[in-house]
Amino acid sequence: MVDEKDFQQRMQKIETLTQEVEALPDENTRSKVVELMQLIMEYHGAAIERVMEIIAVQSSSEQIFDKLAKDELANSLLLLYGLHPSPLETRIEQALDKVRPYLKSHGGNAELLGVEDGRVSLRMIGSCNGCPSSSLTLKQAIEKAIYEAAPDVVAIEAEGAGEPPKKTNGFVQIKGISNTIVAQCVGSN
Repeated sequence: MVDEKDFQQRMQKIETLTQEVEALPDENTRSKVVELMQLIMEYHGAAIERVMEIIAVQSSSEQIFDKLAKDELANSLLLLYGLHPSPLETRIEQALDKVRPYLKSHGGNAELLGVEDGRVSLRMIGSCNGCPSSSLTLKQAIEKAIYEAAPDVVAIEAEGAGEPPKKTNGFVQIKGISNTIVAQCVGSN
């Protein structure tokens, strides 16, 4: 079994090797390496899809899919190949449900307005009194929860967030945002 530290090291190594391949001076070699990787990815994707089909016909498939979705490594692999058992909107709703107690403790909430082409539209409701950064605080908490549950989200647009919608680069994240620090409302009661 791969532990978190080993997983992170492997992901970093993949990123480094990808950058090295992209920097190869010989275009022919570079294109052959990229084609090889694409073929391997297609092969793996087809095999994983077949595994998911086999699981789907089992009587306990719902429990198995739930366990796969909750396992960080399996979850990221299923997302990478577009095979996640839970629809994007469901994962976003679950993320909002998870962060709602925090939002409510600060007098806020969020309503999912829709999801289209990986773009999430939200309406932010309320904020904590006396804290000038409360809107940003709540928005950051929501974004962190959504990206952890659904790293395949392309962008999050939040009405009532007090700032322009967040722009993203469109890359699928293998692991959720771990370095986001959610500011706390200091001094508000």
